[in-house]
Amino acid sequence: MFNDRRDAGIQLALKLKEYRDKEGVLVLALPRGGVVTGYEIAHYLNAPLDIVIVRKIGFHGQPELGIGAVSETGAVVLNQFIISTYGVYKDYIEGEISRQKEEISRRVKFYRKGKGLPDLREKTIILVDDGVATGATMKAAISTLREEKLTKLIVALPVAPLDMAQELEQMVDEFICIETPVDFMAVGAYYRDFTQVSDEEVVELLQKSMTEQSKT
Repeated sequence: MFNDRRDAGIQLALKLKEYRDKEGVLVLALPRGGVVTGYEIAHYLNAPLDIVIVRKIGFHGQPELGIGAVSETGAVVLNQFIISTYGVYKDYIEGEISRQKEEISRRVKFYRKGKGLPDLREKTIILVDDGVATGATMKAAISTLREEKLTKLIVALPVAPLDMAQELEQMVDEFICIETPVDFMAVGAYYRDFTQVSDEEVVELLQKSMTEQSKT
């Protein structure tokens, strides 16, 4: 159980201490909640913080259930098991992809003033979120980053279902997850405070991290 996202980030940072003050390390967080966790990691490691914007494609009438995800580079990951089991229509999926791309565009403008991802070549990337459930969003982020010539891709999570943790571990160079419950419920169930993070808070943390880096 974590007190809040900051607490989760502090705990993860300690498991990543070998990357402290190392050249070429970049923390990439999934907004919005992952940015709070990611900031604490970046602050401790003395590494820059940025974001990779990925949007979940929700199940019709049950948006929290992810049937897939789309990233800011256009990478799309679909959960074919859920789609085939529940007979999700192709038109619905295409419509949701289009809608989420519009939201991604809005967030790129708001968070990064319209700028794309930074140059990731030969970087050690620490990809962070505040937890995963279906894993669709994280998988889309991993697929996006695998297109880049990275030195190393690390995923750091406070909590994930055991089966999903095992699946994600196979997709990256290093995987760190503090809690991997077999009887997983929802990410928020493992936090005392899981208050929603605002867009303004994301921008504030990114700017704070940038200011800290400019002083080093």
